[in-house]
Amino acid sequence: MVDAALRFIVRCKPGEYAERRERVAIVGAGPAGLYAAGYLRCRGFNVTVYDRNPEPGGFLIFGVLEIHINKERVRKGIEELRSIGVEFRQNTVVGRDILLGDLIEDYDAVLLATGTWKSRRLNVPGSDLKGVLPAMEWIVDYHMWRYGYRSEKPPVGRRVVVVGGGLTAVDAVHVAKWLGAEEVHLVYRRTRSYAPAGERGFREAEEAGAIIHELVTPVEYIGSGGKVTAVKLQKMQLVEQPGAKRPRPVPIPGEYVTLEADMVLEAIGLIPTPPFNGGDYGIRLREDGTIDVDEYKRTTREPVFAAGDVVHGASLIGPAMKSGLEAAEAIEKYLNGEIRWRNS
Repeated sequence: MVDAALRFIVRCKPGEYAERRERVAIVGAGPAGLYAAGYLRCRGFNVTVYDRNPEPGGFLIFGVLEIHINKERVRKGIEELRSIGVEFRQNTVVGRDILLGDLIEDYDAVLLATGTWKSRRLNVPGSDLKGVLPAMEWIVDYHMWRYGYRSEKPPVGRRVVVVGGGLTAVDAVHVAKWLGAEEVHLVYRRTRSYAPAGERGFREAEEAGAIIHELVTPVEYIGSGGKVTAVKLQKMQLVEQPGAKRPRPVPIPGEYVTLEADMVLEAIGLIPTPPFNGGDYGIRLREDGTIDVDEYKRTTREPVFAAGDVVHGASLIGPAMKSGLEAAEAIEKYLNGEIRWRNS
């Protein structure tokens, strides 16, 4: 049986709407950008998608593992977008290969959907040692190698420590084992019941071969000759906070444990990656680095909209898709003259 395409064309049928003269640029070919592209092209707008990766799909191709999503379904859905006239410009970094200002000048509307491609770092002593790596970038490198875009396999240690409790941490466990790590340890500062990946994610990590360490957090990476050799872990305890969803992890004074390691993968969260520096082009960022938008996904610069994780922070695929679709509907209203630009 041939797997059906993952459809990015929703709420209309190709050919149902007349061709429009307006041109829309979408920056980012991940879940939000693809859903927006499908909606807008189906509604007759000319759509060009700019993306930094060698093929469209964003996190669907390069971030999420195949055990979670069928990549061929994603690729078929992208081919369907091409078949109705969506243009993709790959290996194009907005801000390096083309300026965002040029897109603002050349297109009737611009949608920023560039996601959260950068790992948050712990920055504890020893973070600069060789072998201490950001997990998401490492997983992306794995996919680049797996799909033939890079010739070198990403490095993997014999004893790997993965730091974090989210889906990226669990995925890093899988990839480390696939690449040949003998031992993989997953360390998390709370208990698994409070982890973003949930007890199910931790169970999957254990089934993949990980040794789980709960209620510990790295306070130092120990090295020799410039390379990481061990991780010093502070033992933690959970303290209830009134009104909080999760208890707060608090260090237990003087209690530590050390794990030998020749590789550390930090998976403690992802940072928004807008295609400009904060304040450039009059586009305001919030304190957490996400793009400031209103209820119509309008930024502080006309005619630039934004959607997906670059607006609401790292999330699952579903919310990013929904956000992209909402932005596309707002762009249609804007180009139809149904809404004006925000005041601030």
